[in-house]
Amino acid sequence: MLPSPLFLSLLAATVAGAVLTVLESEAAVIGGTVLFVLGGWAVSLCLHEFGHAIVAYRGGDYAVRAKGYLTLDIRHYTDPVLSIVLPLVLLAFGGIPLPGGAVWINHHALRSKRVESMVSLAGPLSNLVLGALLSAAVLLLQPPAGLAAAMSYLALLQVFAFVLNILPIPGLDGWGAIEPYMSYSARQFGAKARQWAPFVLFAVLIGFPSIARLFFQLADTVFDLVGGNSLWAAYGQATFMFWR
Repeated sequence: MLPSPLFLSLLAATVAGAVLTVLESEAAVIGGTVLFVLGGWAVSLCLHEFGHAIVAYRGGDYAVRAKGYLTLDIRHYTDPVLSIVLPLVLLAFGGIPLPGGAVWINHHALRSKRVESMVSLAGPLSNLVLGALLSAAVLLLQPPAGLAAAMSYLALLQVFAFVLNILPIPGLDGWGAIEPYMSYSARQFGAKARQWAPFVLFAVLIGFPSIARLFFQLADTVFDLVGGNSLWAAYGQATFMFWR
């Protein structure tokens, strides 16, 4: 199944942003960084959800194909405002990589508990792989400063998304990975809490700087492990949030 035209358009917008970052104009570098990061983040949302879907498809849930989850079309990944627009707005103004879309998997169709766990882990692992690939590209290709900074910041956001998503909190993929092995009562609690637990987490991260600091330190450690350049990432963040 071929990628949707909309996904290819997001890729094209991301590439256009990359081209702008190599121009000499400061306005072009800023605009290019914003376009590259937002476009790249939207692309990563599609890849994250595609990761869930393709593992589920191979694990027995063939309905994901009919739902359009394998087309990488961002419109199929739940509500376009709550799942796509809101995360992009929070990313743009708060620098917080809020998990975005979601795919609905028929867990009864999956072959085993192990497959269920793999389905949950596939999404955040796609973020980690993308972050590592971007970091490797910066290291090996040594692109111009503006592009290196934008790529490094997007890579850091991917690592943030990975660390955030693997937390064992209802509504996040980390919980989904261990949920198949939980008791019935624990799974019932998770089903009730998954709607609000992630928002409580983000409120804690925003309202308690000491806790947020620990989270970001963990993410920075993982970023270093995948070869990320923290200085370039900081430059990219400053350019992306140019109004600060």
